[in-house]
Amino acid sequence: MRIVVFPGVLKPPADCRLLARAVAERGLSREASALDVFTGSGALALAVAAQGAREVVAVDISRRAVANARLNAILNGVRVDVRRGDLFEPVAGRRFDLIVANPPYVPSEAPELPASGPSRAWEAGVDGRAFLDRLCAGATEHLAPGGSVAIVQSSLCGEEATLTALRRTGLESRVIARRRGPLGPIAASRVEALERRGLLRPGEREEELLVIQGTRARDRAQPAGGTPAAKAIA
Repeated sequence: MRIVVFPGVLKPPADCRLLARAVAERGLSREASALDVFTGSGALALAVAAQGAREVVAVDISRRAVANARLNAILNGVRVDVRRGDLFEPVAGRRFDLIVANPPYVPSEAPELPASGPSRAWEAGVDGRAFLDRLCAGATEHLAPGGSVAIVQSSLCGEEATLTALRRTGLESRVIARRRGPLGPIAASRVEALERRGLLRPGEREEELLVIQGTRARDRAQPAGGTPAAKAIA
């Protein structure tokens, strides 16, 4: 897969690859529809499209990211409908078999979120949950019966907080992948603040990258064999 990254757009980091691999390992129905929110360069959307999804929609609030993702879809010969907007706004009323999300999740030094610039790709409020909580709250109404949302985040933002937030909306949630390693460069530059807030234990310099899945129950009237939605990601 060929990925061009424009200046000001975040280069696909390790967490993007972890999420793409977790989705690929579970398989994706060729009848599935998929949504990639916070698409950035479009790497996740392209990975899902390459698996043969029937339809892939990608969303980002950045004009530059939208243009970048569209170019990468063309370069890789896949069809991705890239839309500009805030989280689920561009797909209001739509439901998908799979939602993938690599949201901003780095705990910020100040509560104000940037209105522009590349830091929008990682700054996520003082607890790192400014976008995670919105994502968890809105995912259910955009999932088809049997569909799943797969979210990648850091353990700094609270593993249990995301699992609980998804359950509150009626989704069955679990961690489907995790990898421990050194803090990323931005978090590493903020260790003292993270320790003061209790997001990092004193002297700790590692984090876990987590892929958390939330799955919507199938409709009761659905046949036992399932539908493409139910087979989107196991």
